[in-house]
Amino acid sequence: MIRRLALAVGAAALLAVPATAAAAPKDKAQPKQEVPKATVTIDVQHLHGGQAQILDTVPVTGTLKPFAPGQHVEVTFYRNGKEVVKRQVAVQQGPDETGTFEASVVVKEGGKYAVSAHHDATAALGSDSTVRKSWTVSFPKLNRGECSPVVGAFKSHLAKMGYVSGGGKCFTARLGREVLAYRKVNDMDRTKKAGPGLVKSVFEGKGGYHVKYPDAGEHAEVPIDKQVLVLVKKGKPFAIYPVSTGKPSTPTITGHYYFYRQEPGYNSEGMYYSFYWHNGYAVHGYAEVPNYAASHGCVRTFIADQPRIYEQLHYGESIFVW
Repeated sequence: MIRRLALAVGAAALLAVPATAAAAPKDKAQPKQEVPKATVTIDVQHLHGGQAQILDTVPVTGTLKPFAPGQHVEVTFYRNGKEVVKRQVAVQQGPDETGTFEASVVVKEGGKYAVSAHHDATAALGSDSTVRKSWTVSFPKLNRGECSPVVGAFKSHLAKMGYVSGGGKCFTARLGREVLAYRKVNDMDRTKKAGPGLVKSVFEGKGGYHVKYPDAGEHAEVPIDKQVLVLVKKGKPFAIYPVSTGKPSTPTITGHYYFYRQEPGYNSEGMYYSFYWHNGYAVHGYAEVPNYAASHGCVRTFIADQPRIYEQLHYGESIFVW
């Protein structure tokens, strides 16, 4: 009896122990480790007086301190304030616990360029951004006979406006004639020289011919004051050629006419691949094509251009002369 009473008292005592006292003690909270602050820097390379030449590759180098494995930096390039391209670049280990990275952009258009870099915060390293570093674009003079990627791109930009100067990357005689046509359309000195200012305008898409009769279907236009022949399709010029029209004593007749007769090769007057549009008036090649009106009334073209023009014109097609 006494033993049973002792067991009962012991059990009651155990039940009376507070739950908090019976629970196992919790681990103390670990102190939060502070993430190191990041510092990002960039440097733009290969500039000359704050400029890069058109089609140059502009490299950008940068650092991220301190170095931490597995980090990336976002490098963003801008043109005239608008984003051009954004790249995620891996950070490599450099000297003195500094990370390094590289990126580059090809300068394909004129304007003001800039670059910045940003590191997003990670578990190993904090965030940081740079200010934008900027540069402008320079354009070279292009010389007759020169062969370069810039000449090739210059041709492509001319062609978009209708000044089609053939393929390749060389400054040919044909390109010189298209430069002359461009100069005539834009009331510039009538030469075949492509100086920096002209090259810049072409790369920026400036200096195109404004079609006078955009709704006339496929046709030819001859603005006498410009001294050019413009072939138009779907309201846009697809070929522009320098010409010489009638001199003051034998002016070119003006108005709206239609091509009606072809004459291949040379004739007795020295006219080459003639396409007639009114009586004896024709578009034809000739040995002499001055930069001013000098013909007997016809529209003279360069001998080298006329076979191509002859194929581009058609019977019944309109020609507008004014």
